[in-house]
Amino acid sequence: MPLLELESVTKIYRQGDIEVRALDNVDLEVSEGEFTTIFGPSGCGKTTLLNLVGALDRPTSGTIRFQGRSIGGMTRAEQALHRRHHIGFIFQSHNLIPVLTAYENVEFALQVAKQNGRHADGDRVADILRRVGLGDMLNRRPNALSGGQMQRVAVARALVKEPKLVLADEPTANLDSDTSREVLEIMVRMNQELNTTFIFSTHDPMVMEYAKRVVEIRDGRIARDERKV
Repeated sequence: MPLLELESVTKIYRQGDIEVRALDNVDLEVSEGEFTTIFGPSGCGKTTLLNLVGALDRPTSGTIRFQGRSIGGMTRAEQALHRRHHIGFIFQSHNLIPVLTAYENVEFALQVAKQNGRHADGDRVADILRRVGLGDMLNRRPNALSGGQMQRVAVARALVKEPKLVLADEPTANLDSDTSREVLEIMVRMNQELNTTFIFSTHDPMVMEYAKRVVEIRDGRIARDERKV
């Protein structure tokens, strides 16, 4: 069974009399452990696709299944629990809490996933930060970190709860080329070591070098779906 299935998924946004078809009848299957890039220019539907897969929005029509269960058939509360336990998010703007240290930002994500007020597993928090190369920066706040280091914290935060799927929306958009490569290499390593499924959007051709599968979207439709040997 695929980890993720999209069947005839369409998303339409309406602004008055104007109808924007962000996604148009998309079919897609993603297996566990894949490292997939959703590639295409701005406005092609990449972010819309990630939002639907991440249960942040609902399709206008079609079905999205995660491990065989329809995401659209979940209540809002069930979708929130689904995101909390099964999906990690990485954003291009990091979205770190500025008053918390790197360690505390990652620890907070784990506490939320556990749904209780007890202390999170400190060993797991420290270990994931070490694995992304921040073992000596646990107590630094975001304003004392570089852009690449903040994105590493974001990667650690997404992975600490051991999600089945990580969604990354333009994760290297605000980074220089060298730092982008460092972050991508970390994500590739985590994919290999943890067998975590990654789907990330980009319009940067360099990012495609690291993907095992490239799904190109044009005008809301899949134009190419290519797996690398």
